[in-house]
Amino acid sequence: MFQVNQGQPILIVDDNDDDVEAALRAFKRTNLKNKIVRAATGAEAIAMLRERKVQPGLILLDLNMPGLDGRRVLAILKGDDELRKIPIVVLTTSADERDIDECYQLGANTYIQKPVDLDGLFAAVQRLKDYWFEIALLPRER
Repeated sequence: MFQVNQGQPILIVDDNDDDVEAALRAFKRTNLKNKIVRAATGAEAIAMLRERKVQPGLILLDLNMPGLDGRRVLAILKGDDELRKIPIVVLTTSADERDIDECYQLGANTYIQKPVDLDGLFAAVQRLKDYWFEIALLPRER
């Protein structure tokens, strides 16, 4: 078993430039040293992972994207024998119970509603960092 470590990149799958920029600022503020890789679409994320252009220790996934949305990306990744072990944190504006239930049914590891203000985002990212990078033990990558 291992923890997500400083050498593993984090893949952010989000089409919103402002949300990505805010997340990057929050990661910097929490002194997270991991490389951040962005996929602006679900299709781009799937291609990057299948072609092994990135081997993330954690994926932050937005649900509401045009084209291949986060729900479908989640279903594809959790249905893939090689990719299903990567922890996926759904980070989205939706607090709809149907979305929450569906994401957990599809295999999401965590579901977080995006805070509306920057201070809330900083606090959420700090807790995310504390849990995934210091507490959680995950299966080893083979």
